[in-house]
Amino acid sequence: MQRIRLRYTKRGRLRFTSHRDFQRAFERALRRSEVPMAYSAGFTPHPKVSYANAAPTGTGSEAEFLEIALTEARDPDLLRELLDSSLPDGLDITDAVEARTSGLAERLTASVWEMRLDGVDPDEARRAVDAFNAAEAVEVQRKAKNGIRTFDARAAVADLQALDPPADRPGDKPCAILRLVVRHVTPAVRPDDVLSGLRAVADLAPPVPAAVTRLAQGLFDEESGTVTDPLAPDREAAPTAHPAVAAAVATAPEGAGSA
Repeated sequence: MQRIRLRYTKRGRLRFTSHRDFQRAFERALRRSEVPMAYSAGFTPHPKVSYANAAPTGTGSEAEFLEIALTEARDPDLLRELLDSSLPDGLDITDAVEARTSGLAERLTASVWEMRLDGVDPDEARRAVDAFNAAEAVEVQRKAKNGIRTFDARAAVADLQALDPPADRPGDKPCAILRLVVRHVTPAVRPDDVLSGLRAVADLAPPVPAAVTRLAQGLFDEESGTVTDPLAPDREAAPTAHPAVAAAVATAPEGAGSA
């Protein structure tokens, strides 16, 4: 059995798809691409797909990850192309590697997020960011199943910056860009929790909902303060192709391109 790890995106209008919506679309793509999936045992077998730390509905993402188990070896790059062509634009498979190490989920310890705050002056955003960073703790509240939960949003934020908007941005209305690195802790601190914290410490209240995108997700390097690529260890552990894949490529007729 071969395991393949995939990186995928949620872009544009498809950022509003729920995790369950993506699951259904991805399983259809697996069937269309005739991927030799491994299935679970029991009365209701289902394809062996493991999802890791999906982004909240309504947020865009450039760094979602999942792992699939196959009964036959396939070339990861060809498999990526087939699956990507079977998914709607916006749900894009951008990377694929054979799993040669354990613990993908354990390497997803932080995320890099970008929040676009339309209608917020960049200088106002900088003042709010400075107040948030200077605070020892920033308590926020979130509605949970058992009622209102209060927790500290500051401790999970490893870095928070206010950036200048792009010079070529259309329109003349103010716009602030926030870039933040958030550790994955319990309870999870989401970008909207950080916005609640900015409102609490500096009365920052965007007039319209923020446009939120996850730019990266991976292992947090405490020394450099960066988030590393979680698929890099698998690439480093794979100097050559899977033996079955290499044999299949060597014997395939010229021009063959199916996975």
